[in-house]
Amino acid sequence: MLGALLPEGAYGAEETGDPEPAGLFPEEAALVARATPGRRREFTTARLCAHRALAALGVPRAPLLRGRRGAPAWPAGTVGGLTHCAGFRGAAVAPAARFLALGIDAEPHAPLPPGVRGAVAFGPEPAHLRELAARRPDIAWDRLLFSAKESVYKAWSGYGGAWLGFEDVEVAWEAAPDPLPPPEARTDDPAATGRFRARLLVPPPEPASPGTPPGPCRLPSLLRGRWLVRDGLLLTSVAVPRPVPRPHRHPHPSRTAPKESAR
Repeated sequence: MLGALLPEGAYGAEETGDPEPAGLFPEEAALVARATPGRRREFTTARLCAHRALAALGVPRAPLLRGRRGAPAWPAGTVGGLTHCAGFRGAAVAPAARFLALGIDAEPHAPLPPGVRGAVAFGPEPAHLRELAARRPDIAWDRLLFSAKESVYKAWSGYGGAWLGFEDVEVAWEAAPDPLPPPEARTDDPAATGRFRARLLVPPPEPASPGTPPGPCRLPSLLRGRWLVRDGLLLTSVAVPRPVPRPHRHPHPSRTAPKESAR
């Protein structure tokens, strides 16, 4: 599923269950030594997904520990994200030479609990949710909005940003979804995909590591993401490409050479 959401150059790995725990480094296992069994299982599976994705990127295997605010401390030269929910664990990574930040999120495909929507949707978003629900009532648009903002937050946090509230991001869907299928073609498990834009309503953070090659670059205020609904889950991703530096153009010699003085 992650493969449908990640751009070229990014790698993902996922599991829909928790296989027998194996392969964690002792330093990783120590991070959840006092956690509940369920938390240890989801942590272990997500970390194993991260190791698989990093291996696909060609990164040597090493402990993936915690950085600031508990987020994964990705190896130098990489960006990435983790996610887990009931029935899904996943990881995505990409080279920092090509991407500034990467965030992913997975959620069960179900409406948000009562009272939560008001803490997630702001500005024009509630009206957009109503319009989308009228077109495709089989999709949990409020949960999808929540997930999109979670992906934005993970990209923001991985880049070095501090707190980012739901009210600090405005999400717009790039295109209307396909209309609801006719009754004879409908199922209890809808499938749909699309793209969204997320505008930061607060100043972007400074680079987390200004001295790290390939050099500092500010996070843009407009981020783009993808979403997917399938198999009882909804997934979102936000990948922020690193801007391609413009080649330095030297002025044409004929325009800069000083004129010879007349003698």
